[in-house]
Amino acid sequence: MTSRTKKMITIVSPVYRAEKMIGDLCDRITKTVETITPDYEIILVDDGSPDQSWKEIERCALKDKKIKGIKLSRNFGQHQAITAGLSLAKGEWVVVMDCDLQDRPEEIIKLYEKTKEGYSIVLASRKDRNDGFFKQKLSEWFYKTLGYLTDTEQTPEVANFGIYHKNVIEAILSLKDYVRYFPTMVKWVGFKYVLVDVEHSRRLEGDSSYDLKKLIKLGINVIISFSDKPLRLTIRLGLLVTLMALLFIVYNGYLYFTNQVVVMGYTSIIFSIWFIFGVMITFIGMLGLYIGRIFDQVKSRPVFIVEKELNNDCLA
Repeated sequence: MTSRTKKMITIVSPVYRAEKMIGDLCDRITKTVETITPDYEIILVDDGSPDQSWKEIERCALKDKKIKGIKLSRNFGQHQAITAGLSLAKGEWVVVMDCDLQDRPEEIIKLYEKTKEGYSIVLASRKDRNDGFFKQKLSEWFYKTLGYLTDTEQTPEVANFGIYHKNVIEAILSLKDYVRYFPTMVKWVGFKYVLVDVEHSRRLEGDSSYDLKKLIKLGINVIISFSDKPLRLTIRLGLLVTLMALLFIVYNGYLYFTNQVVVMGYTSIIFSIWFIFGVMITFIGMLGLYIGRIFDQVKSRPVFIVEKELNNDCLA
């Protein structure tokens, strides 16, 4: 976070396929935040959006200098885009929210008021989500699996939307992980947090960019990057395989001594080949994933590249 003049509140929103919503998003954020303080900034990060989102950001930034635009050189991903916005945030408090207006800007007031009770993090809890049945179930399964395999508390009601003190943001930015997942990073850095129930709106335009394939890919990346639990589970599986092998040996010994073996060795050989090789391939694949993440990390490539900026007065 820049060391220059601080703002009271910064709003960071990653933008993707949102050209028809940006104008309304900026208007509603402005009307809401001005009831709290005139000292604020809005940072919109175009994550390589294929539509006219950047032109809409330019139009809004031209009308209001408090609206800042960042255009990434390509699509890096939602959480990398959030990181780009956070890196330029100057607010004492930073609000992170999606651009599709399902996160209602009017709820920022409720989140900010809760910070006065001494919390460094106030997370929006979407108790009544306005999403389709399939998306809700997919999200529920995703967060349950993610929570189990990362040993963290995860809930489908809580995503990126929340307000964070500058100390939290600086701690998150200090993490040099190549794979970024904002909610897990928030939980990892600690700090006192609380959940606040908010109203969740329906998506006004288009569909979510997260389909089943992208959720699985995101989940694998986050689990491999934030937890070694899958490796520990392979040890348990290895012990279980050993136990099953011992029981199978005892069972086949019983069949042999009671003259019940029809074809000598056939069953045990087939079982051993298919089962053991399946387990070995799984173990090797798991190790390969971790080695691949280490490879990505040691290359030290940037998690995002900025192509253009608008109204960014913090630059020299």
